[in-house]
Amino acid sequence: MPEISLLSLFGIFFYVGLFTIGGGLVAITLMQQMIVERGLISPEKFFNMVAISESTPGPIGVNMATYLGYEFYGIPGAFITTLGEILPSIIVILIIARFLAAFKEKKIVQSVFICIRPAATGLVFVATLHIFMIALINVPESLSSLKTLAAWQHLINWKSLILYALCLVLSFWKKCHPVILILLGAAFGMLFL
Repeated sequence: MPEISLLSLFGIFFYVGLFTIGGGLVAITLMQQMIVERGLISPEKFFNMVAISESTPGPIGVNMATYLGYEFYGIPGAFITTLGEILPSIIVILIIARFLAAFKEKKIVQSVFICIRPAATGLVFVATLHIFMIALINVPESLSSLKTLAAWQHLINWKSLILYALCLVLSFWKKCHPVILILLGAAFGMLFL
């Protein structure tokens, strides 16, 4: 695993925490850019961490920060990255609590919040698309390997796609609780993959 200092990890997660507007999936996108694209961990390992972080209690951004910090530096790394992730939120909330009452009716403040929503939605969509691709598509080493029909059929992870469709049906139409879907996914993985 490439070396990165504890201070650099704190800086990365402070940055992620500072610009995570729109929820944990935005944090995933930023973490991917800061950690995976720098070659610190592989994309597969990163998205396995995403799956585990989504399956555990608590905010996914904080769970990911803790997990990644632990991966690099054990318990001190987990503490530092978690602190880096949550410290900007604490600072911003204290500032907002102090000044929002005076500014919330200002047109510029309302305009800023209106424009932040679509930007945050776009970041959530990108994170979702990345997770979708890792979970359901077997990305080949090169596109030249897709010369045969069999290679194209192997491109889609059919077992995962079936589980995905089943979870969609259970979630949207049967209103199945998310914990049941997570347990179903874990059991499916142990039995069929």
